[in-house]
Amino acid sequence: MLMIENVNDVLKNDGVIAYVTDTVWGLGCLPSSEIAVKRIYEIKHRDGKKPLILMSDEFYNLFDYLKLPIEKEAQKLIKKYFPGALTLVLEKSENTPDYITSSLPTVGVRIPDNNTFAKICRSVEGHVLATTSANLSGEPPALSYNEAVKYLGEKVDLIVPDYGCEAKGKASTVAGFKDGKTIIFRQGEIEI
Repeated sequence: MLMIENVNDVLKNDGVIAYVTDTVWGLGCLPSSEIAVKRIYEIKHRDGKKPLILMSDEFYNLFDYLKLPIEKEAQKLIKKYFPGALTLVLEKSENTPDYITSSLPTVGVRIPDNNTFAKICRSVEGHVLATTSANLSGEPPALSYNEAVKYLGEKVDLIVPDYGCEAKGKASTVAGFKDGKTIIFRQGEIEI
């Protein structure tokens, strides 16, 4: 079984973990840990202007971080594509720290379609991870446990095995909304 207790203990102590999702491997921490978020930027050599996103196993776990109600166009896409390879950029609430969103008024949210990722989320306090892809900036993301170990082994506190729930290898589509219309920021696995 998953090292569930380890995951929660590591994250509560400002830890950074690597884990499988349905698309590529992720690197994440608790959204409440500014220390861990800063570590993710250092580990990846990530530009501070590039925000992290929030992921969970269930969309309602993200409500605290979002300005409600969510616009109708977004609700349609959530019903159709969550869980799945779609990241939606939505207006954030004051509960979403600026250190996650690079002070932007929006936050990307996603519900991966991966059982191992879902188990990790269910085991952590709040059931939400602040996350990005598991790689150094400019390099391809890890697509397997072995690649995650190779790219990030010594830099992270825990790399959770995928337990047979492998990443498919194609990035998520990133979509946002303006004046009630959907805008595609990155074309990934899902075609809207």
